[in-house]
Amino acid sequence: MNELVLIAVTGHSNLSEASKPLIKEELMMRFARYSASELTGMSCLAAGADAVFADAVLTVGGRLLVVIPSEDYRERMVDHRYADDFDRLCGAAAGVKVMPYQKATANAYAAANRVLLNRADLLMAVWDGRVGGRRGGTSDAVTMARAQGLPVEIVWPPGAARRNGNRDPGRRR
Repeated sequence: MNELVLIAVTGHSNLSEASKPLIKEELMMRFARYSASELTGMSCLAAGADAVFADAVLTVGGRLLVVIPSEDYRERMVDHRYADDFDRLCGAAAGVKVMPYQKATANAYAAANRVLLNRADLLMAVWDGRVGGRRGGTSDAVTMARAQGLPVEIVWPPGAARRNGNRDPGRRR
């Protein structure tokens, strides 16, 4: 009998448009280790990595659970260009948990990360490896996961880049 696996995601919200299909393909290859019936993905559905991950989970037939950091998240933090995808992914989720924070703040993001990390069997980090100082951000989630002994897989395929120009550190322009 196969075991159920719950995979959480953290990652950059500012992925270049050209990176998104590369990252989705890499995620789906990693998900191929599991049957659709045993795969559950957890995401906060931020634009970028979270959304690409959620879409990949659904594409392979897995189950999606969503953790929304705050009550005002959709209104304040979801850009109008991403709103339709956000709504589609929320609608396709098997469950949506809204954290008990009125405003989307670093504390709300950190609390949402704790929910993901405390429930997950594995964290997939769509991350270029650069350490940032923002509480509740990608490097913070990776650090927290590693500190609690949660396995972390870094997903950053060749050619992946952030909109601000950060590329795969192992690749030269």
